[in-house]
Formats: sequence, C-alpha cells, structure tokens
Amino acid sequence: MAKDKTQYTCNECGGSSPKWLGKCPHCNAWNTLIESVAESTAPAKNRFASLAKTAEVTTLADIDATDVQRTPTGHDELDRVLGGGIVEGGVVLIGGDPGIGKSTLLLQALDSLQRSGQKTLYVTGEESGAQVALRSRRLGLDGSQVSVLAEIQLEKILATLAHTQPDIAVIDSIQTVYSEQLTSAPGSVAQVRECAAHLTRAAKASGTAIVLVGHVTKEGALAGPRVLEHMVDTVLYFEGDTHSSFRLIRAIKNRFGAVNEIGVFAMTERGLKGVSNPSAIFLSQHSEPVPGSCVMVTLEGTRPMLVEIQALVDSGGPSPRRLSVGLDRDRLAMLLAVLHRHAGVACMDQDVFVNAVGGVRISEPAADLAVMLAITSSLRGKPLPKGFIAFGEVGLAGEVRPAPRGQERLKEAAKLGFSVAVVPKANLPKKNDKAFEGLTIHPVERIDEAMDVVRGL
Repeated sequence: MAKDKTQYTCNECGGSSPKWLGKCPHCNAWNTLIESVAESTAPAKNRFASLAKTAEVTTLADIDATDVQRTPTGHDELDRVLGGGIVEGGVVLIGGDPGIGKSTLLLQALDSLQRSGQKTLYVTGEESGAQVALRSRRLGLDGSQVSVLAEIQLEKILATLAHTQPDIAVIDSIQTVYSEQLTSAPGSVAQVRECAAHLTRAAKASGTAIVLVGHVTKEGALAGPRVLEHMVDTVLYFEGDTHSSFRLIRAIKNRFGAVNEIGVFAMTERGLKGVSNPSAIFLSQHSEPVPGSCVMVTLEGTRPMLVEIQALVDSGGPSPRRLSVGLDRDRLAMLLAVLHRHAGVACMDQDVFVNAVGGVRISEPAADLAVMLAITSSLRGKPLPKGFIAFGEVGLAGEVRPAPRGQERLKEAAKLGFSVAVVPKANLPKKNDKAFEGLTIHPVERIDEAMDVVRGL
C-alpha cells in the first residue's frame, strides 16, 4: 500500500506547509502546525470511501426504531454505567490514571463475555502476550479462551478484526497505536485522531463492539484531542485514589444510556469486584455521634447514596481559612454568609474545613443543608442525634429548596435504618408509605426553621 503524502496544517488559520515549522507562515501563530494526510489533486479513492454508505432522505416517522440489543458483561456495576451492557457496533472510550485498574477490569469483562459464548479479542500495545497471560493467572482466570494480539500497527489490527470478526474487541491503549499513513510518533494528536476514526468506522461497518483505553493527562483530561470524545458512543472515566481499595467508574457521555451513572468497585487480590451497597464506604464508623458530622443522601445518576459530610470549625487568625474537599469551595463561602445572615450563626473569625468522607465528589446543591448543619454542630460542639440525615438546597434568601427525586433519597435512608430526617417541605411524602416506616420526617421551608428543629431534637 503506497504511503500517502503528509502536510502540516495550522490549527488557527487552516494554512498548510509541506514541512513542520515553529511559526505558521500564514498567520504567524506559534506551535499550531499539526501533521495530516495531504489531499491528493488526482481523483483517488478516499480512504474512508468503503465505509461510507449511501442513504436516501427519509422522515423520522418512516424510520424503524428498534431498541438496541445489549450484551451483559457479567459485571453488574460495569453494566449499570454502560446502560445495561455492550451494544453491537458501539465504541466505548475508558480513561483513567495509570495503575487504577482499566486493563484489569477489561480483561475480567472479556473473560466473562467469552465464557458466555461471545467471540472476544484483546489487542495490547503496552504489554506482551506473556504479560497479559501472567495477569490473567493472577486474577484467577484459568483456562481463559480470550484471543490476544500484541500489535500497535493500525492496518494489521484492522486486518485482524476483519479476518476474525470478534463480537467485542479491546484496544489497550489507543495512544500506542500508529498508522503508516502518518509519519508522526504513536500518541501524537494526529495519530490518535486518525487511528480512532478508522477503528470507529470499522466498528460501525462490521458490528464489532470496540473498547478503546485512553491515557489521561496530569490535569485528569483524556490525552489527545477532545475530538476523541466526540467520535465515540460512550465515554467512561475511572476514578479513585490508588492508595484506596475503592474505584469509581463514571459515565460522562452515553448515546445508549443515562449519563452521570456511577459504578463502584473494590480492588482485591483477584481483581475488581462490584460493590452493591456503596453507602457503606462513604459513612465513617462512629460508635457514638460526634460534633461536626451530618449524613446526607446524594444522587449519582439513578442511584441514591448516603455520604457523610464532616465539618471542623476552629479559631482562626486575622484571615480565617475556608477549605473544602469534595465540595465546591465558592459554594462553602456563600453558605457561611447565608448561615450568618439568616440563622445568626457567625464564623467570621473561625477557620472552616469541610470534607465529604470516602473521597467522593458532590457537585449537586442538595448538600447545602447538611453542610450548614455540620458547620453549626462543630461550632457549638454538640453532635446531631443518632440516625439523623438532611438534604436540600439553600438559597441566598435563606429558603430551603427541594432536591430532585426526594422520595427515593428518603426510601434509601429508611432502608439503611435512619430514624430522623430534616428535608425541604416540597420533598415531604404525600401519603403514608410503608417504605418510610421508622423514619420521622421534619419538613422545613427556611434555614432558621431547620436550626430550630435540630435544637429541639
């Protein structure tokens, strides 16, 4: 196959140059020239022509809409994040820090799929076949029939996919794959974009589901261009501290399911195991209630989870500190102002530290009420009652606004044995439901009402 000519195109103005230059000769911008395949003037066949199908214009009502068939991976937590399983011809991109468990989880999933009768292929560009085999023995996957290909050249990978026609293929990782059409090194922007485009189109044409493993940068974003996230159907992020045994998988984009779903795994000697009740991780074990601790119910996708919010208020100097881990720092400053103005609780000369236990990140405003109650509890030195939970958004005028899907949050709290709840009035259950048995619910409309209720308890 003749190698295509390459040229260097400017990101800023679109001008081209036959060789790489530090400064674009057209617009004088620095470091903007990126290698790409030169468009030939001859009427040559486009390299994507075989994959482009001709289609007629049709109306939406005339198109047959059928639900996509899903193949369960054998891991409930991974299926939850994917929206029920892997879709035929779907392309999944999974990113995460080095050593967090991406390859381990995918090898376990491929083994489960192969044992259920699916044809699988594991393409490794970072390890040899012997290293993959060693890992499978370590994970206890004895007698696994997963096919392994140690290859980084795109054309050979595509030829193998066309020849073996697997149901599911894993490319580990997309940053190691290179195409002969470009001269730049594997992992460069041009190579990652070209290889991902070819693999995506091959998946759509053949019906093979492809999982791409992506590296992340120091900032935590996927290495390579953001266009990688636009090409694929599903983007998953592997999160978690490498010092902790728990890992979270979060869906950022999913064309076949809900986004913001979360899957929780525990890293064991035999690989990653799903955690069916993640609330146990995020609740610290106190034998007796302690000041500055308040439990809230947060929503991760469709799943309600109980998280403990801890606050520590300590006497500060002339410029007191405001520090939050797992919560928005600007929101903490705003809540302290509301607490002073509308509830008469002043922390102007105090250091305030707030933490969400277990390394979880809470981005929703439903944590406001729990944060304020935890701060007040720490300042007064009085613990909240045993079995106490609270949730709700607090506005600048001191009103307590409802949290979405409050009934589900309360059911989860009642199921785990909590007995007292302070919630927004709009989240109060309408009728006597057996799901809330044993849970005393106090509805509040303003933050000062919530403080009075808590003092009465």
